Amino acid sequence: MVLADLSRSLRLALGKLSNASIINEQVLNETLTEICRALLEADVNVQLVKQLRENVRQSINFEETAVGLNKYRLVKSAVVKELIRLIDPEVKPWQPVKNKPNIIMFVGLQGSGKTTTCTKYAYHYMKRGWKTALVCADTFRAGAFDQLKQNATKARIPFYGSYTESDPLVIAMEGVETFRKDNFELIIVDTSGRHAQEESLFEEMLQISNGIQPDNVIFVMDASIGQACQLQAKAFKSKVNIGSVIITKLDSHAKGGGALSAVAATKSPITFIGTGEHIDDFEPFKIEPFISKLLGGGDVPGLIKKIDELELKDNKELIEKLKHGQFTLRDMYEQFQNLMKMGSFGQIMSMIPGFSTDSISKHGEQESQARLKKMMCIMDSMNDNELDHSDVAKLFKTQSGRYARVVRGAGVSIRDVQDLITQYSKFAVMVKKMVNMKGLKNTMTNLIDPRMLQQMGGASGLQAMMRQFQ
Repeated sequence: MVLADLSRSLRLALGKLSNASIINEQVLNETLTEICRALLEADVNVQLVKQLRENVRQSINFEETAVGLNKYRLVKSAVVKELIRLIDPEVKPWQPVKNKPNIIMFVGLQGSGKTTTCTKYAYHYMKRGWKTALVCADTFRAGAFDQLKQNATKARIPFYGSYTESDPLVIAMEGVETFRKDNFELIIVDTSGRHAQEESLFEEMLQISNGIQPDNVIFVMDASIGQACQLQAKAFKSKVNIGSVIITKLDSHAKGGGALSAVAATKSPITFIGTGEHIDDFEPFKIEPFISKLLGGGDVPGLIKKIDELELKDNKELIEKLKHGQFTLRDMYEQFQNLMKMGSFGQIMSMIPGFSTDSISKHGEQESQARLKKMMCIMDSMNDNELDHSDVAKLFKTQSGRYARVVRGAGVSIRDVQDLITQYSKFAVMVKKMVNMKGLKNTMTNLIDPRMLQQMGGASGLQAMMRQFQ
């Protein structure tokens, strides 16, 4: 069972409970049976599931419950508490310190996505103003340096490696020293992937750890191996001091629940999860928001933080233009860029209360992104006068030759350009209202793909959601 299926099953079980006319011992037992079945299908350890059920039952006594107390909320609260306990190692994760070199060593099994995760980790912090760098100390796997080099170049992250040096310890120490001299704040060292049986590779990992003296050792774990995560994590912890864990492939594999609960059993805090192949499919792992999203409760603080990271409030020039009723195609282009920086639509939607990771299909998400990119491509083919004109619709209507030039440049039809200008005209009217909260609902209504909006219950559903935000 993938996490989306687990989320759906948990929400269905709690949904039936909320709709029950009377909540008694029998209804509670039926609900717990459904919840436990869903957890077992998600590969959570049977003993942990049994303990969860017992803890919920012990915490609820309907006979002693005060009259008038909402029994549904009482049960849901108990379930949430036990789900949190299931994946909480109760260990505070290590945090890097700004304005000093933090050396982070990545270890993990072959095929766990370690090299890609190194780049995602560096990119995550680089976007937040940290000076990051990558060092490839993997000389065991053919093409490892080429992969890291390609990833780092694409993400514009400085890197260090060698095609001639065969000693990974030498590469690691030289790379760390090089970036330390240049005052890099996060120096990330990628090591060879290994198996528990390969004692020589474990010895190499230990030598590198002793040589570079990392501030933190991150264990990268593939969610697809489920409960086996516990044995692997313990094997690595017996060799080096694992400070935190990153779980990869949590988007598509059946054993996500098993991986999360198994790693927690090793008392290793999970700091990030990989949710896809793209560099932005990477998010900090916080237990309570994760459980909230799993149950369809969203993650409003996480959503607000994502918006705040775009620093839209600090764009005084745009705010001033909006106050004077000015909004050009170039402004719309920049807002589309900001929207894409927030991450995948599915990821954003899962943060909204009432939704979960299965709310938006991959197909629908891809269509929405393709539509956005197509509009940006058309704007890329326009000149400065068109992008900055105060009435671009009138400009194109009175000078129809402009259509032909843009069509040739973008490889689209005249209808596509007309649709863009129509969309811009609507967008401009709505986005000007964003200077006050009353206009935000209408703006979002026009921004969101119609199929997404339908899943949200239409404009009225969006309005209810905005009231919840306020």
